[in-house]
Amino acid sequence: MLEPWLHVWRRSQGQRCSFWETRPMAEALATLLRPRYLDLIVSSPALPLPTGLLSSEPKPLECFGRRFPLAPGRCLEEYGAFYVGGSESNPGSDVDPDLSRLLLGWTPGRSFYSCCPDTGQSHDESVRAGRLRARRHYLVERAKDARVVGLLVGTLGVARYQEALAHLQNLTQAAGKRSYVLSLGRPTPAKLANFPEVDVFVLLACPLGTLAPQPSGSFFRPVLAPCELEAACNPAWPPPGLAPHLIHYADLLPGSPFHVPLPPPDSELWDTPDVSLITGNLRPTPAWKSSNVPECSALTPRPQLELAESSPAALFLSSRSWQGLEPHLGQTPVIGAVSGRRGIAIAYEDEGSS
Repeated sequence: MLEPWLHVWRRSQGQRCSFWETRPMAEALATLLRPRYLDLIVSSPALPLPTGLLSSEPKPLECFGRRFPLAPGRCLEEYGAFYVGGSESNPGSDVDPDLSRLLLGWTPGRSFYSCCPDTGQSHDESVRAGRLRARRHYLVERAKDARVVGLLVGTLGVARYQEALAHLQNLTQAAGKRSYVLSLGRPTPAKLANFPEVDVFVLLACPLGTLAPQPSGSFFRPVLAPCELEAACNPAWPPPGLAPHLIHYADLLPGSPFHVPLPPPDSELWDTPDVSLITGNLRPTPAWKSSNVPECSALTPRPQLELAESSPAALFLSSRSWQGLEPHLGQTPVIGAVSGRRGIAIAYEDEGSS
């Protein structure tokens, strides 16, 4: 079963290679491929290690939710990749979270192949990786246009999740957006459809619990990763193509080498003109920038000399065709209370027997 993979995926001698799947299969493949590749590493899922475990071996590199035992002086950007996974019954591996994380974070230009164990056929994943990166840029634009952000708490046991939740709330507030914290378990389209006023959702979960990029039409609103919200709300974040794709939310927090603090309020980065690539409109500055002007306030005057609070939820409700029961105060005659129907819905007393 291993021979078709070796015939399809061939590279020159000395090529650096990294591949992963279940440990026994990975070791069997490594035994066959080591004579061909001088530098070959086997990746494994970054599962929690037992507490108090001491090892003389150097700590492996953790990224994309996996561990890579790199040799001293090596970096992951030098390696190509060979992924073994998927199923013949599900050829559309765009929904595979593990493969999607790797394609988004792998170095562009490096070879990346995948193989289905059921068929033994290999595929070049460079085209799919380009599509995933393009969709990631689209999600960042959607997050920039959003006014209401739903923060989905997908974990309650991973370390520093409360600190990460507070960080995301500060991000949305700094960008002039409203955020709501939701704890719904595993997100599903039916659950998230109950919040139509939310523009985008952000899933806060461990690296192995994140969702894969969903095809259009699966969710009523897009579900983003924390790093995509960071790219949309932090003006100091590197531009697309230079920013790393971070899987773990801990990489965004202070103390991480990837942490980028928010600019001070008087920074010119907040005033940089930004045009939406989706609507073509000029995005306004954050609300807290305009609130410093004496003429502005949290209340919006109406022509009828009424005051209404500026709220995304109120604006969304006013745009809906049905806004609830209408009381019609003063428009209906006053009558006394009368006796209503009695019984259960299947057979009221005044309906008789059938």
